[in-house]
Amino acid sequence: MDAEHTHTTPGPVPVPLGATITTAGPAAQLGAVRTTGVPRPAGGLRPGPQREPGAVRATGAPTEGGLLDRFNRVATDLRVSVIDKCNLRCTYCMPADGMPWLPQTQLMTADEIRRIVRVAVQSLGAEELRITGGEPLVRKDLEHIIAGIRADNPDLPIALTTNAVGLDRRAQDLKDAGLSRLNVSLDTLHPETFAELTRRPHLDKVLAGLQAARAAGLGPIKINAVLLRGINDTEVVPLVDWAVSNGFEMRFIEDMPLDGDRSWSATNVIAARDIRSAIEEAFTLTADPRGRGAAPAERWEVRRHGETSLAGHVGIISSVTEPFCAACSRTRITADGRIRSCLFSHEETDLLTALRDGADDEGIAQIWRDAMWAKPRAHGSDRVGLARADFVQPERTMSAIGG
Repeated sequence: MDAEHTHTTPGPVPVPLGATITTAGPAAQLGAVRTTGVPRPAGGLRPGPQREPGAVRATGAPTEGGLLDRFNRVATDLRVSVIDKCNLRCTYCMPADGMPWLPQTQLMTADEIRRIVRVAVQSLGAEELRITGGEPLVRKDLEHIIAGIRADNPDLPIALTTNAVGLDRRAQDLKDAGLSRLNVSLDTLHPETFAELTRRPHLDKVLAGLQAARAAGLGPIKINAVLLRGINDTEVVPLVDWAVSNGFEMRFIEDMPLDGDRSWSATNVIAARDIRSAIEEAFTLTADPRGRGAAPAERWEVRRHGETSLAGHVGIISSVTEPFCAACSRTRITADGRIRSCLFSHEETDLLTALRDGADDEGIAQIWRDAMWAKPRAHGSDRVGLARADFVQPERTMSAIGG
């Protein structure tokens, strides 16, 4: 993929509730893409968009089947944020204070989340679900949400991305509700560094949550760590050693420009190649024979030096230095019910208003197809590279987007 282009990246486009915008560039040439869902008809509720002759709309989007985009990628990996609030304040995600939270009326209800997931799975071919936030455990009805989704989709893999604060009290109930597996954010094993990174002294609560999750039989459990230069970048080997010794899979994530302080710099990113080199000081890495497919993490088998037995696995998500956008299979719904076709998008599609206005399942599905058809090539535009001089950070931070 060519990362160098001469035209500029469009700036962030705020999308207030009820507004309508269209995309720029190639998608616009195919026809305007609604970003607010189905218009409210004058004569009452609308069952959904009328099918046009054939299987392609004026935008170029298909009118049946799954979530295809202009680059022949199909989204089957669904990420749904259930809340934007979080009980930590990680420096790479949120500002220390002053974060505006969504009003309760704008958050999707449990029934709305359940319906949106049902449409994604049964009408659009979603094959797996990850529940994200903010911090999903902040929602008191999380078990109810998962139980409803599980009732509709008995075989759907349901994962949860969490910081595990409070998980010790809820792990078994989440498992009983139908949760399959966990990703737990943990950047350090040192209490002082944890407090510096998260601005909260809760390392003990995270470790207690992990113990409870393992006891409840949730698995696999993956540990997600963002490495920050000068803060926790010396903990690569200790984190891998601790994770594989406890039966967890360690995953390192390159720091991405989604922070609330807008202080991200490409020069501070710990690159995937450097992470691999650090791991190899104590372990032998072998490429996972199962291959990567569309997974965001490149995965490796881990063996201790001098040993032939498998110690565990490690994954590296290299969004900055080794982007994998060409194989992206993800589609995201924010906590206020907006479709984000790309993590770094400057545009969103308001699905929740259409749902509340009475759109039927096919109407919801078609709005989603239209939105995903306009998915950018990479990193929020049709150019590739988070370190480009013309890259513009999205307005929303990671906590407001959902991972």
